[in-house]
Amino acid sequence: MRTKSLKKNKINVVTLGCSKNVYDSEVLMGQLKASGKEVVHEDEGNVVVINTCGFINNAKEESVNTILEYVQKKEEGEVDKVFVTGCLSERYKPDLIKEIPNVDQYFGTTELPGLLKVLGADYKHELIGERLTTTPKNYAYLKIAEGCDRPCSFCAIPLMRGKYKSTPIEDLVTEAEKLAAKGVKELILIAQDLTYYGLDLYKKRNLAELLEALVKVEGIEWIRLHYAFPTGFPLDVLDVMNKEPKICNYIDIPLQHISDSILKSMRRGTTKEKTTKLLKDFRIAVPGMTVRTTLIVGYPGETEADFQELKQWVQDMRFERLGCFTYSHEENTHAYNLEDDVPEDVKQQRANEIMEIQSQISWELNQEKIGKTFKVVIDRKEGGYFVGRTEHDSPDVDNEVLIDASKTYLKTGEFANVKITDAADFDLYAEVV
Repeated sequence: MRTKSLKKNKINVVTLGCSKNVYDSEVLMGQLKASGKEVVHEDEGNVVVINTCGFINNAKEESVNTILEYVQKKEEGEVDKVFVTGCLSERYKPDLIKEIPNVDQYFGTTELPGLLKVLGADYKHELIGERLTTTPKNYAYLKIAEGCDRPCSFCAIPLMRGKYKSTPIEDLVTEAEKLAAKGVKELILIAQDLTYYGLDLYKKRNLAELLEALVKVEGIEWIRLHYAFPTGFPLDVLDVMNKEPKICNYIDIPLQHISDSILKSMRRGTTKEKTTKLLKDFRIAVPGMTVRTTLIVGYPGETEADFQELKQWVQDMRFERLGCFTYSHEENTHAYNLEDDVPEDVKQQRANEIMEIQSQISWELNQEKIGKTFKVVIDRKEGGYFVGRTEHDSPDVDNEVLIDASKTYLKTGEFANVKITDAADFDLYAEVV
């Protein structure tokens, strides 16, 4: 009989996927720490919790490979236990149990109390807003809602995350205050869909009211909006953005496509005309606003004409920030019933063409910034540079501002005013004013 080991467990949380998963890992780690557990993020530990992503093929592959890697370490005696949670586990639990039985236990996206229990911790309801943040200390994600009620044909998120559920304003303000007390200066608001916020709780779209409450939090200097949805966008948000200096003139609004036939098949609930008008409204209401979007190419039935229309539209709209993905055929989604008829090499070619256009647009827009002064926050030091961002840039996905570290000293997490001296496609070079 094995005697129970007296050594203290060290729990290593490994996070894959999007910022919403980062947030969930931070909540898990906060709960573990409150129960007196030793917990690390992506470091060495004898108990491993893998928070997986199950969104598209590449992400699923990465999640499966990570699970296999840690199961191998378990077999070699390097780790004692492996637990799996998150979206992949929610979506494919029966398959995973069959295919990778050496994992100690699988948990879905809503089974945090159960996961804590097997880790020897209690779920503490009173810990609203208590998280162990894993991002640089100056910014943190604030998840304002869970789940999604949108019927997009290509998306498996409602299968993994359930119906839309807003977090009450007062709880989010409490969380923001706790983050500010730890030195967080920038809040990045995330949800599957920010624009839906409040409909379930307050019977109206309430994002503007939430923003008005958050700007009052002492110590928070920037509030950034991620993942808005174009249909039913609450335009009062733009008034608050214009009025409140703390709210970055920035929005991330994934538009996915522009051909009317593709938008209809995607079940996006909008048209080319409505989408184009919405973007014009944004730019009229908030001059100098940065719009980030993402597009999908190679969706079932996307013809060369659909793609050319998308290309032309990207040229015309001149988005400040843009990312492009190839379509991933996901089982149990509405689009899975369609034939995945665009060859993989054509999908890739189309994505490359869109990004080539965007690279040129980004370069031209960056050239216009030379000689201008911007307020930047310093995220880190890398090589010979301090790396910062303007209010028009989100971490990890957007432009960065590089400041020569041999000429000036800057503190991570502090703000500085800089003058842009040179610019490339996605990087700006600057000196402190």
